[in-house]
Amino acid sequence: MTTARSPTVSAVSAEPLSLTVDGAPVTVEAGTTGADLYPGRRDVVVVRVDGELRDLHLPVEAGTVVEGVTIDSPDGLAVLRHSTAHVLAQAVQQLHPSAKLGIGPPITDGFYYDFDVETPFTPEDLKALEKVMQRIVKDGQTFHRWDVTEAQAHAELAAEPYKLELIGLKGTGASTTAEDEASSVEVGLGGLSIYQNLKRDGAVVWQDLCRGPHLPSTKLIANGFQLTRSAAAYWRGSEKNPQLQRVYGTAWPTKDELRAHLERIAEAERRDHRRIGLELDLFSFPEELGSGLPVFHPKGGIIRKEMEDYSRAKHLEAGYSFVNTPHITKGHLYEISGHLDWYRDGMFPPMHVDAELNEDGTVRKAGQDYYLKPMNCPMHNLIFSSRGRSYRELPLRLFEFGSVYRYEKSGVIHGLTRVRGMTQDDAHIYCTRDQMKDELTKTLQFVLDLLKDYGLDDFYLELSTRDPAKSVGSEEIWDEATRTLEEVATASGLELVPDPEGAAFYGPKISVQARDAIGRTWQMSTIQLDFNLPERFELEYTASDGSRQRPVMIHRALFGSVERFFAVLTEHYAGAFPAWLAPVQVVAVPVAEPFNDYLADVVAQLRAQGIRADLDLSEDRFGKKIRTASTQKIPFVLIAGGEDVEAGAVSFRYRDGRQDNGVPIAEAIERIVGAVRARVQV
Repeated sequence: MTTARSPTVSAVSAEPLSLTVDGAPVTVEAGTTGADLYPGRRDVVVVRVDGELRDLHLPVEAGTVVEGVTIDSPDGLAVLRHSTAHVLAQAVQQLHPSAKLGIGPPITDGFYYDFDVETPFTPEDLKALEKVMQRIVKDGQTFHRWDVTEAQAHAELAAEPYKLELIGLKGTGASTTAEDEASSVEVGLGGLSIYQNLKRDGAVVWQDLCRGPHLPSTKLIANGFQLTRSAAAYWRGSEKNPQLQRVYGTAWPTKDELRAHLERIAEAERRDHRRIGLELDLFSFPEELGSGLPVFHPKGGIIRKEMEDYSRAKHLEAGYSFVNTPHITKGHLYEISGHLDWYRDGMFPPMHVDAELNEDGTVRKAGQDYYLKPMNCPMHNLIFSSRGRSYRELPLRLFEFGSVYRYEKSGVIHGLTRVRGMTQDDAHIYCTRDQMKDELTKTLQFVLDLLKDYGLDDFYLELSTRDPAKSVGSEEIWDEATRTLEEVATASGLELVPDPEGAAFYGPKISVQARDAIGRTWQMSTIQLDFNLPERFELEYTASDGSRQRPVMIHRALFGSVERFFAVLTEHYAGAFPAWLAPVQVVAVPVAEPFNDYLADVVAQLRAQGIRADLDLSEDRFGKKIRTASTQKIPFVLIAGGEDVEAGAVSFRYRDGRQDNGVPIAEAIERIVGAVRARVQV
């Protein structure tokens, strides 16, 4: 074992230091650390000094503003989880000394760490790793920061090729790709640092390249951590690189919070739309079609039709006009829009067609590249520009259920939530600058109201702003668009969360984030304000004074995509869709064969009212029929036996097991029709 090494510290003045701690001015002795400022506060795990997170063992400087960061805050949780990732890596190298280290960032609700090992990890391996981690945690090791030069880092990590690669990238100033942003936990901006895990006698037992900060002690991890799974992952997210083994885990401040999280995970697995889709025969992903290309079965098709029909009706009420556009287009269209410059990686490769050759093989007529469309907006712009437009036509609201195709990488395709072929409920609104704020306000309210009709009602908003490296247009118009969106979002009264540099290349956006039945957040509708595409397409309208003016363009997707929204609703309702969406709304189950005709007449009356009702005439026994209706999550089961026939009634059985006997047929039909038309959950 070696002793912890630290950078040389120059002599400090004995003069007292004046600084601000949690908003209050204080004076402390030179050399005071973050830990000294919070004696006895085990909940404070790092400090924020002038906006930068720092370890508690580091001294504070004069004139700085210091805030305590508690373990249950977002930053504190990230530090807890990143520290737990280090303990995992230490445990892996104890059990597998030849393992090479990748990266180990905190992620939502947990962490992961990538390793280059000879064989993949098994569930038994994860259990063994947890036991070693528990021993490390119990040791009460401390995390010690050592700021190093590039030469020192190379020397200390000579046996870690992936760490050396990250150091090399930093040394050359090369930027990392979107796929390996997590590597910033190792070599972010500024200098290089190594974090050493120290035993109580100061001996170094393990170390890792990291920019920190970390917990003051591993003992703070003891309350709640667990390894959850392992999977293959390419180094830095590229299939050209070696495949590593990624171990995922979660960490929480208390055991109760860990248990609650694990129960949420279990509930999420029970609600997984892929499993429910198979059980309820809603959709599938035939291998013959290719990855990320779903097909909807009859029952799924009914749900989808109801979703779309209701949306169409609401759009008509709100003054939208329906349009339709092709699935493919000449590449020049996406040169005009900028998609080929800024979105090419997300598009399928071109199809080169229409070339004509001479007999000797020379080109008589050059062909053209056609692309599957990833977006509908350029085509809607062509509809706008197909003839002259007057200010009297504005706002012009165009709406389409348009099929689009995006080349999602195989590693991110996931059920219906990330697909390669999807249908967007896409709207583009063209209006004057004077109209845009009012139109945005109306659009946001329309979006929220319609989402509520589908059963989602817990929202917050996210404001995505310009990425200077990936955008078109002037700073002035971006500022105006961003300011307008922020004003509209703030006026809604909903929480507004910033998403720096998350905008599309042509304009900022508001995203509606919806929480589902178990508290998970899904990005739903987006509203983007765009001054740039009207300029690129030279869109114009005749103003009231006869001048030619550019319209403002609002991009709006309500579902995002029909496929993804279908997945969200499936998981939100756990497959028990409200009666108006359920593929089969009523199943009639006779107690015995003599009552078949009686219930057949009830089913006929329901169908005449537009209700999707079936009569179960299978050979199964009565009890099995009831269980089948339950597993298929049918909203209403109608049962009839001798007493029901004599009374001209039926017995109601609901999804939750409640039963209401002797309900007159007319009342039963009224109940069902009323529930469907009111779009209520039963």
